[in-house]
Amino acid sequence: MEVAAEAGAYEEMLRVVEACAARIRWRLRPQSKRRLLNDIMFLCTGLRPVILMDYGGTMPQLQDNLCSLLHHARQEASILNPLRVMVIDDMLYVIHIQGLAEHVSPNARSQHQLAFVDLEKSCCQLLANTEKNETMMELLSIQDRFSATFPVEAVVEPGTTKQDPRLPERANDVECTGSIADTTSLVVVLSAFLESTQIALPSLNGWLLGYPVTYLFRNESAEAATRNLSKHSLHIYRIYVVRNLHSDAKQSEVELLSFSVPCDLSAKREEEPWAKSFLAHMNKKVERCSHVWTSVRIEMEVFQSQSGVIVL
Repeated sequence: MEVAAEAGAYEEMLRVVEACAARIRWRLRPQSKRRLLNDIMFLCTGLRPVILMDYGGTMPQLQDNLCSLLHHARQEASILNPLRVMVIDDMLYVIHIQGLAEHVSPNARSQHQLAFVDLEKSCCQLLANTEKNETMMELLSIQDRFSATFPVEAVVEPGTTKQDPRLPERANDVECTGSIADTTSLVVVLSAFLESTQIALPSLNGWLLGYPVTYLFRNESAEAATRNLSKHSLHIYRIYVVRNLHSDAKQSEVELLSFSVPCDLSAKREEEPWAKSFLAHMNKKVERCSHVWTSVRIEMEVFQSQSGVIVL
């Protein structure tokens, strides 16, 4: 009964979000609405620390709608309290404060060694984050800034935070352009993190969004990076999770995330060391929230690249 009650709280949260979206007249297409509800569920159940809002409209209206939605929904569903809107340049994200703090912590970064592909040179080998590489060093520097901005010790428990000046609650925020007076506490602007670096935003996103393999390149090398990647066929990895519905209804499977890896670097497919480590990591996350999710699996397909097709 307790497990069902916990699961019911998340179902109620989704109903609140959907009702608030209608209340603020956010006209989302059915596919975008489903994706938004799934993404919020991923954040609140700890499966993902960050999601990228590349759907649901364009800036600045997208930011306004998202801020207004969270403002209203958090008044009815406390599960949503740790969520914030994050802005980096012209990209918009939704983050879970606790989840992001854990994701960017030095401890997590040491435990989950990621793999990197240097697109400025070739796609022939994977780099570890200990290798000497100028772009890698910039990424490590940005990671340190994230861990200083979102310190784990500032997070008490889901939905609550200490009054730690390092935690971006109000001082570093920008104001949403809507009429909601207190939406400023929802927005964290981190565009300054990239001002003194040349690392391309897609490279930062690879790490931030939780991909086990990240493409590394600088802004000045974007054209060369696209060209290098276009020469290779890719394995598209899609990660699916199954909902635990606690009813007679058929279990539903939803896509959690997807990422690509050059076929030459993923010949063993899901048996690659980084793939096995990533799947084990995701299984632990699912187990911690077994009242909502039952299982996770990887599905793969081959994408035959052609020059100019890949867009980073």
